[in-house]
Amino acid sequence: MKKNLLIVEDHELTRFGLKTTFEDVDYVDVIYEASSGEDAIEVFKNNTIDLVIMDLGLPKMNGIETTQAIHSINPEAKIIILTSHNDEKEVLNSLKAGANAYCSKEINLQRLVQVVQSVSEGAAWFDPSIAHIVLQATSSTKIDDKDTNYKDYDLTTREAQILKLMTEGYSNMEIAQHLVISVNTTKAHVANILQKLEVDDRLQAALKALKYKIV
Repeated sequence: MKKNLLIVEDHELTRFGLKTTFEDVDYVDVIYEASSGEDAIEVFKNNTIDLVIMDLGLPKMNGIETTQAIHSINPEAKIIILTSHNDEKEVLNSLKAGANAYCSKEINLQRLVQVVQSVSEGAAWFDPSIAHIVLQATSSTKIDDKDTNYKDYDLTTREAQILKLMTEGYSNMEIAQHLVISVNTTKAHVANILQKLEVDDRLQAALKALKYKIV
């Protein structure tokens, strides 16, 4: 099923380049554009949008504030941060605001197309450099108040395999193909993993797995 995409970027040339990149992508239907956070919210309110590529360095209302506003309107929308900033505070605040992925603007455009597709299918993704920032921050910040020390989460071999793939940004579909199992089976395993790790979503599961070296 095709998805509608909103590109939020104040630099016209960058926005044009992103739009051109995604125009021929088979999973994208309609592409919307916004040059500011305020415009993005209006476009989002007036249209059905599934995916958002969000620049952080927007004038007036920044990308984190815009992400939070969009996420409050529709928590099901998938938001991909695309920025040249790798500031620790911005990374963590973006994730708290509801972002599903955090990408550097240095990312290869074809890789970005793959990342957006994975996120649309339920994966969480962040650059290796950003993952390092997140891990440094979480070394002194609790992901879950219940987890101050490492413990055995009693994952099965299959669940451990799937959790490792989740930390690498694989979607349910990609995990199913990689392990030669059905998507429904994959979803059932993911649900069990979230329950055992006592987290609410895949991103928290991935961060927890990396922080506590579960896989």
